[in-house]
Amino acid sequence: MDQLILALEECDFVNEPVCAPGNVTELFVFPNIVGQVNRTVFLIFLAAAIVVAVLYFAYRRPSLIPSKFQASIESLVSLVRDDIAIGIIGPDGLKYFPYLLSLFMFILVGNLFEITPLVNFPITSRMAIPGFLALVTWFIFLVVGIRKQGIGYFTHLLWPPGVPVALKPLVGVIEFVSTILVRPFSLAVRLFANLVAGHTMLSLLLVTGWVFTSNLFVNFGEIGWKGLAGFAWFGMALGIWIFELMVSFLQAYIFTLLSAVYIESSLHPEH
Repeated sequence: MDQLILALEECDFVNEPVCAPGNVTELFVFPNIVGQVNRTVFLIFLAAAIVVAVLYFAYRRPSLIPSKFQASIESLVSLVRDDIAIGIIGPDGLKYFPYLLSLFMFILVGNLFEITPLVNFPITSRMAIPGFLALVTWFIFLVVGIRKQGIGYFTHLLWPPGVPVALKPLVGVIEFVSTILVRPFSLAVRLFANLVAGHTMLSLLLVTGWVFTSNLFVNFGEIGWKGLAGFAWFGMALGIWIFELMVSFLQAYIFTLLSAVYIESSLHPEH
Protein backbone atom coordinates (compact mmCIF):
# COMPACT_ATOMS: atom_id res chain seq x y z
CA MET A 1 0.00 0.00 0.00
CA ASP A 2 2.94 2.34 0.65
CA GLN A 3 3.93 1.98 -3.01
CA LEU A 4 0.37 2.75 -4.08
CA ILE A 5 0.36 5.93 -2.01
CA LEU A 6 3.75 6.89 -3.43
CA ALA A 7 2.50 6.34 -6.97
CA LEU A 8 -0.53 8.53 -6.32
CA GLU A 9 1.54 11.32 -4.79
CA GLU A 10 3.83 11.41 -7.81
CA CYS A 11 0.94 11.78 -10.27
CA ASP A 12 0.22 15.01 -12.10
CA PHE A 13 -3.50 15.33 -11.43
CA VAL A 14 -3.77 18.49 -13.53
CA ASN A 15 -2.25 17.25 -16.79
CA GLU A 16 -3.00 13.53 -16.44
CA PRO A 17 -6.71 12.71 -16.08
CA VAL A 18 -5.84 9.04 -15.69
CA CYS A 19 -2.92 8.51 -13.34
CA ALA A 20 -0.89 5.33 -13.56
CA PRO A 21 2.67 4.42 -12.56
CA GLY A 22 5.23 3.81 -15.27
CA ASN A 23 5.30 0.11 -14.42
CA VAL A 24 2.01 -1.29 -13.13
CA THR A 25 3.74 -4.29 -11.57
CA GLU A 26 5.15 -1.89 -8.98
CA LEU A 27 1.76 -2.03 -7.30
CA PHE A 28 1.84 -5.82 -6.96
CA VAL A 29 5.45 -6.95 -6.77
CA PHE A 30 7.38 -5.99 -3.66
CA PRO A 31 11.16 -5.52 -3.67
CA ASN A 32 13.28 -8.33 -2.31
CA ILE A 33 14.17 -8.06 1.37
CA VAL A 34 17.14 -10.42 1.49
CA GLY A 35 18.38 -11.97 -1.73
CA GLN A 36 15.44 -13.65 -3.43
CA VAL A 37 13.21 -13.56 -0.33
CA ASN A 38 10.57 -10.97 -1.14
CA ARG A 39 7.84 -9.66 1.11
CA THR A 40 5.37 -12.40 0.19
CA VAL A 41 7.81 -15.22 0.97
CA PHE A 42 8.77 -13.54 4.24
CA LEU A 43 5.12 -13.26 5.29
CA ILE A 44 4.49 -16.93 4.42
CA PHE A 45 7.25 -18.03 6.80
CA LEU A 46 6.09 -15.49 9.37
CA ALA A 47 2.53 -16.86 9.24
CA ALA A 48 3.83 -20.41 9.73
CA ALA A 49 6.01 -19.29 12.64
CA ILE A 50 3.07 -17.49 14.27
CA VAL A 51 0.91 -20.62 14.04
CA VAL A 52 3.63 -22.75 15.63
CA ALA A 53 4.27 -20.18 18.37
CA VAL A 54 0.57 -19.70 19.16
CA LEU A 55 -0.09 -23.43 19.51
CA TYR A 56 3.13 -24.00 21.45
CA PHE A 57 2.54 -21.31 24.06
CA ALA A 58 -1.15 -22.17 24.37
CA TYR A 59 -0.47 -25.85 25.13
CA ARG A 60 2.99 -25.68 26.67
CA ARG A 61 1.62 -25.56 30.22
CA PRO A 62 -2.14 -26.10 30.05
CA SER A 63 -4.02 -25.39 33.26
CA LEU A 64 -7.42 -26.44 34.57
CA ILE A 65 -8.35 -22.77 34.75
CA PRO A 66 -7.10 -21.54 31.38
CA SER A 67 -6.03 -18.00 30.70
CA LYS A 68 -7.90 -15.93 28.14
CA PHE A 69 -5.22 -16.71 25.58
CA GLN A 70 -5.33 -20.46 26.22
CA ALA A 71 -9.14 -20.47 26.22
CA SER A 72 -9.33 -18.63 22.91
CA ILE A 73 -6.88 -21.00 21.21
CA GLU A 74 -8.60 -24.03 22.70
CA SER A 75 -11.91 -22.80 21.27
CA LEU A 76 -10.37 -22.63 17.78
CA VAL A 77 -8.82 -26.07 18.16
CA SER A 78 -12.13 -27.50 19.42
CA LEU A 79 -13.93 -25.91 16.49
CA VAL A 80 -11.69 -27.66 13.98
CA ARG A 81 -11.57 -30.98 15.87
CA ASP A 82 -15.21 -31.35 16.92
CA ASP A 83 -17.17 -29.42 14.30
CA ILE A 84 -15.04 -30.06 11.22
CA ALA A 85 -12.79 -33.12 11.62
CA ILE A 86 -15.16 -35.31 13.64
CA GLY A 87 -18.39 -33.52 12.76
CA ILE A 88 -17.88 -33.84 8.99
CA ILE A 89 -15.64 -36.87 8.53
CA GLY A 90 -16.65 -38.87 11.59
CA PRO A 91 -14.41 -40.80 14.02
CA ASP A 92 -11.83 -41.25 11.25
CA GLY A 93 -11.53 -37.46 11.15
CA LEU A 94 -9.04 -37.50 14.02
CA LYS A 95 -6.44 -38.84 11.56
CA TYR A 96 -6.84 -35.70 9.46
CA PHE A 97 -7.28 -33.30 12.37
CA PRO A 98 -3.59 -32.17 12.42
CA TYR A 99 -3.76 -31.29 8.72
CA LEU A 100 -7.10 -29.51 9.03
CA LEU A 101 -5.95 -27.56 12.09
CA SER A 102 -2.72 -26.50 10.37
CA LEU A 103 -4.71 -25.51 7.30
CA PHE A 104 -7.21 -23.46 9.29
CA MET A 105 -4.65 -21.67 11.45
CA PHE A 106 -2.30 -20.86 8.55
CA ILE A 107 -5.09 -19.46 6.38
CA LEU A 108 -6.52 -17.50 9.30
CA VAL A 109 -3.18 -15.85 10.12
CA GLY A 110 -2.50 -15.22 6.43
CA ASN A 111 -5.92 -13.60 6.06
CA LEU A 112 -5.48 -11.45 9.16
CA PHE A 113 -2.35 -9.90 7.66
CA GLU A 114 -4.79 -7.91 5.54
CA ILE A 115 -5.95 -5.86 8.53
CA THR A 116 -2.66 -5.87 10.42
CA PRO A 117 -1.15 -2.35 10.65
CA LEU A 118 2.10 -1.88 8.72
CA VAL A 119 1.42 -5.13 6.82
CA ASN A 120 -1.96 -4.66 5.11
CA PHE A 121 -1.30 -7.56 2.77
CA PRO A 122 -3.07 -10.95 2.99
CA ILE A 123 -0.78 -13.65 1.65
CA THR A 124 -3.87 -15.57 0.51
CA SER A 125 -4.48 -12.84 -2.06
CA ARG A 126 -1.66 -14.44 -4.06
CA MET A 127 -3.26 -17.16 -6.16
CA ALA A 128 -0.23 -19.45 -5.76
CA ILE A 129 -0.90 -19.92 -2.05
CA PRO A 130 -4.62 -20.85 -2.15
CA GLY A 131 -3.82 -22.87 -5.27
CA PHE A 132 -1.11 -24.86 -3.51
CA LEU A 133 -3.27 -25.50 -0.44
CA ALA A 134 -6.16 -26.59 -2.67
CA LEU A 135 -3.86 -28.99 -4.54
CA VAL A 136 -2.71 -30.52 -1.25
CA THR A 137 -6.35 -31.11 -0.25
CA TRP A 138 -7.09 -32.47 -3.72
CA PHE A 139 -4.11 -34.86 -3.50
CA ILE A 140 -5.24 -36.13 -0.08
CA PHE A 141 -8.78 -36.48 -1.44
CA LEU A 142 -7.58 -38.74 -4.28
CA VAL A 143 -5.08 -40.75 -2.22
CA VAL A 144 -7.64 -41.45 0.50
CA GLY A 145 -10.16 -42.60 -2.09
CA ILE A 146 -7.68 -44.95 -3.78
CA ARG A 147 -6.51 -46.41 -0.45
CA LYS A 148 -10.09 -46.91 0.69
CA GLN A 149 -11.61 -48.33 -2.50
CA GLY A 150 -8.70 -49.26 -4.74
CA ILE A 151 -8.73 -48.46 -8.44
CA GLY A 152 -12.51 -48.89 -8.40
CA TYR A 153 -12.63 -45.52 -6.67
CA PHE A 154 -12.45 -43.75 -10.04
CA THR A 155 -15.22 -45.95 -11.44
CA HIS A 156 -17.47 -45.05 -8.52
CA LEU A 157 -16.42 -41.42 -8.76
CA LEU A 158 -17.08 -41.00 -12.46
CA TRP A 159 -20.08 -43.30 -12.73
CA PRO A 160 -22.13 -43.15 -9.53
CA PRO A 161 -24.33 -46.20 -8.87
CA GLY A 162 -27.79 -46.04 -10.34
CA VAL A 163 -26.89 -44.00 -13.41
CA PRO A 164 -28.51 -45.43 -16.59
CA VAL A 165 -26.03 -46.99 -19.00
CA ALA A 166 -27.01 -44.57 -21.79
CA LEU A 167 -26.13 -41.60 -19.58
CA LYS A 168 -22.86 -42.94 -18.21
CA PRO A 169 -20.61 -41.32 -20.89
CA LEU A 170 -22.17 -37.89 -20.32
CA VAL A 171 -22.19 -38.26 -16.54
CA GLY A 172 -18.58 -39.47 -16.64
CA VAL A 173 -17.43 -36.34 -18.48
CA ILE A 174 -19.40 -34.07 -16.13
CA GLU A 175 -18.09 -35.80 -13.00
CA PHE A 176 -14.51 -35.80 -14.29
CA VAL A 177 -14.57 -32.06 -15.01
CA SER A 178 -16.44 -31.05 -11.86
CA THR A 179 -14.68 -33.37 -9.41
CA ILE A 180 -11.19 -33.89 -10.78
CA LEU A 181 -10.51 -30.61 -12.58
CA VAL A 182 -12.80 -27.89 -11.21
CA ARG A 183 -12.87 -28.86 -7.54
CA PRO A 184 -9.32 -27.72 -6.59
CA PHE A 185 -9.65 -24.64 -8.80
CA SER A 186 -12.94 -23.54 -7.26
CA LEU A 187 -11.61 -24.16 -3.75
CA ALA A 188 -8.62 -21.91 -4.42
CA VAL A 189 -10.49 -19.18 -6.30
CA ARG A 190 -13.09 -18.83 -3.55
CA LEU A 191 -10.43 -17.91 -1.01
CA PHE A 192 -8.32 -15.88 -3.43
CA ALA A 193 -11.19 -13.79 -4.83
CA ASN A 194 -12.64 -12.87 -1.44
CA LEU A 195 -9.30 -11.74 -0.05
CA VAL A 196 -8.33 -9.80 -3.18
CA ALA A 197 -11.69 -7.99 -3.20
CA GLY A 198 -11.45 -7.05 0.46
CA HIS A 199 -7.81 -6.05 0.25
CA THR A 200 -8.41 -3.88 -2.82
CA MET A 201 -11.43 -2.14 -1.29
CA LEU A 202 -9.67 -1.48 2.01
CA SER A 203 -6.52 -0.21 0.27
CA LEU A 204 -8.47 2.16 -1.98
CA LEU A 205 -10.37 3.64 0.96
CA LEU A 206 -7.21 4.11 3.03
CA VAL A 207 -5.26 5.61 0.12
CA THR A 208 -8.09 7.97 -0.77
CA GLY A 209 -8.44 9.06 2.83
CA TRP A 210 -4.68 9.61 3.05
CA VAL A 211 -4.56 11.69 -0.13
CA PHE A 212 -7.47 13.93 0.94
CA THR A 213 -6.35 14.50 4.53
CA SER A 214 -2.68 15.04 3.67
CA ASN A 215 -3.61 17.67 1.09
CA LEU A 216 -5.89 19.32 3.64
CA PHE A 217 -2.83 20.32 5.67
CA VAL A 218 -0.25 20.63 2.89
CA ASN A 219 -2.21 22.12 -0.03
CA PHE A 220 -5.21 23.67 1.72
CA GLY A 221 -5.24 26.56 -0.74
CA GLU A 222 -5.83 24.18 -3.65
CA ILE A 223 -8.10 21.57 -2.13
CA GLY A 224 -9.89 23.67 0.49
CA TRP A 225 -12.32 22.12 2.90
CA LYS A 226 -12.85 19.24 0.49
CA GLY A 227 -9.98 17.59 2.26
CA LEU A 228 -12.32 16.87 5.17
CA ALA A 229 -13.84 14.17 2.98
CA GLY A 230 -10.75 12.14 3.79
CA PHE A 231 -12.06 11.53 7.29
CA ALA A 232 -15.23 10.07 5.79
CA TRP A 233 -13.10 7.71 3.70
CA PHE A 234 -11.21 6.65 6.82
CA GLY A 235 -14.56 6.04 8.55
CA MET A 236 -15.69 3.78 5.71
CA ALA A 237 -12.33 2.02 5.83
CA LEU A 238 -12.91 1.28 9.52
CA GLY A 239 -16.24 -0.34 8.64
CA ILE A 240 -14.57 -2.44 5.94
CA TRP A 241 -11.81 -3.33 8.43
CA ILE A 242 -14.36 -4.82 10.83
CA PHE A 243 -16.09 -6.62 7.96
CA GLU A 244 -12.79 -8.06 6.70
CA LEU A 245 -12.04 -9.32 10.21
CA MET A 246 -15.13 -11.52 9.95
CA VAL A 247 -14.32 -12.47 6.35
CA SER A 248 -10.82 -13.58 7.36
CA PHE A 249 -12.22 -16.04 9.88
CA LEU A 250 -15.10 -17.13 7.68
CA GLN A 251 -12.92 -17.89 4.64
CA ALA A 252 -10.46 -19.92 6.72
CA TYR A 253 -13.41 -21.86 8.14
CA ILE A 254 -15.01 -22.47 4.73
CA PHE A 255 -11.75 -23.63 3.13
CA THR A 256 -11.11 -26.07 5.98
CA LEU A 257 -14.72 -27.24 6.04
CA LEU A 258 -14.76 -27.99 2.30
CA SER A 259 -11.44 -29.81 2.61
CA ALA A 260 -13.04 -32.04 5.26
CA VAL A 261 -16.10 -32.56 3.06
CA TYR A 262 -13.91 -33.69 0.15
CA ILE A 263 -11.98 -36.11 2.34
CA GLU A 264 -15.23 -37.45 3.80
CA SER A 265 -16.58 -38.09 0.30
CA SER A 266 -13.57 -40.32 -0.39
CA LEU A 267 -13.86 -42.20 2.90
CA HIS A 268 -17.62 -42.69 2.71
CA PRO A 269 -18.62 -42.73 -0.98
CA GLU A 270 -22.08 -44.03 -0.11
CA HIS A 271 -22.91 -40.59 1.23
